[in-house]
Formats: sequence, C-alpha cells, structure tokens
Amino acid sequence: MSPDPLLLTPTFHETVWGVQDLSPWFDSPGGRIGEVWFEAPQLGRLPILVKFIFTSERLSVQVHPDDAYARQIEGASGGKTEMWYVLRAAPGAKLAAGFVEPVSPERAREAAQSGEIEQLLRWWPVETGQVYLLPAGTVHALGAGITVCEIQQNNQITYRLYDYGRPRELHLEKGLEVAFLGPHPGPITPQGDVLAACPHFVTERLELSGEAQYETQVSGFELLIVLEGAGRLAGQDLRPGQVWYLPPGSGPWPLEPAPRLRMLRTRLP
Repeated sequence: MSPDPLLLTPTFHETVWGVQDLSPWFDSPGGRIGEVWFEAPQLGRLPILVKFIFTSERLSVQVHPDDAYARQIEGASGGKTEMWYVLRAAPGAKLAAGFVEPVSPERAREAAQSGEIEQLLRWWPVETGQVYLLPAGTVHALGAGITVCEIQQNNQITYRLYDYGRPRELHLEKGLEVAFLGPHPGPITPQGDVLAACPHFVTERLELSGEAQYETQVSGFELLIVLEGAGRLAGQDLRPGQVWYLPPGSGPWPLEPAPRLRMLRTRLP
C-alpha cells in the first residue's frame, strides 16, 4: 500500500520584528511571531526547510555561506541558498537584495560599521506573487510589512552585517568573506509553472479548480505548501498554512479542490 502524505508540524518563533496577526494562514499563538518553521521529527532532518516569515520591521542585513565555506569553516553539512515567494506586501514595502553597484570589501566593511550599507543596497519594491532567488553569498534583508514563504537549504548559518543598532552579535569578517558585493537581478520571471530552480531545489506553482490525480516522483524529496483555498488530498483536508511531505514514489492520490487550490510544490532537482 502506498504511504499517505504526512502533515508537517509548524513551530512558531518569536522575534523582535514579528507580528501578532498571522491570518489567514495561522491562528496566532500570542506574542510577536516572525517565523513559522515546518518540520517532521519522525523523519529526521529534511533537506529542504519551509518557513513562513512575517515582518513588522526591517530584518538585519545578512548573508549566508555556500556549501564549501560552511563545511570547511563551520563544520556544517552545507550552506544556505534560499528563495522567497511573496504572499503579502504592505503599500511601499521593500526588500534588499544585492548592491546598487559593485563595492569593494573595504567599502562594504566601512558601510556596515557606519550604517551606510542601507544606502548601498538595492531596495526592490515588493508585490504579492513576486519570487526572489537568493543564492548563497547574496547580501539581503526583508523590509517591514512583508509576508513570504521561504524555501531554503536546511542549514541555519547566518552572518549579520548590520542590525540597525539592535544588541545582537554581528559577523562582519565571515560575512564579507562569503558575500558577493555586486548587484542582484531582482525578482524572477517564472518559466511556465517553475518559479525557481537551482542545484538545491526546484519550486513550482500549482493552481487547481478541478479534481485531479496527484502522483509524486519515483525518487526524491517533495513538499506541498498550501497557500490559498481548500480541498482534500488522499482523503485529508487541505487548508492554507499547511505543508505536506509526499513519500517518494507514492500515490496516485485524488486531489479535490473545494472549489480551488493554490499551492507550491518544492522538490530536490
């Protein structure tokens, strides 16, 4: 018998820049929630981590290492490439990705220490439905008033370059060792249903208004992220804010929108 899809468990993380209202994806557990992570203790450490991120203030200017640096310097299993799918954006919301023009490591260090780095970064106007791919080494920061679904390599090494005077540790030297100090291309133009593809994951959009049969790849790792609508998969209720693990080679299962579903599917390449 084919194994059933498994609903991942959300965990809620308070942050200084979080929000209290998580609707329509979650009921608020109280406090200022900035991140919701989806994990499955019975499966162990997953290769891809999904988060929902909610911001009321700017996040730190930060950068993540690539696989080689993370393994050699941090003894980690790998680095962190990630993507953002914008679920909601307040009027005028912006995020930073890359620099307006190339800067030297010395200039970047001075700017991070003085706070001028905010002016050197490229701040992109944010709209619902945009997709940003952030390869390891991309200097970035989410602005206020944004909700994103983040899909990333499941590693948590973050080097903060600047944090607006908050009393948190910075990691300037390591951050500058791994940072790409040039421009970023900005939001992706999707190729059909493929929103983003890199060596670490492929993410596609699924929009359904009629019954279908859903079947996973014969091998690999696959998650379904429910963003909007309702329905049933293999007899289990689907609702926004859920992430489902789909066992390799399982299915096919009936997928029944009620009356429609909007989801993301992310998998290993």
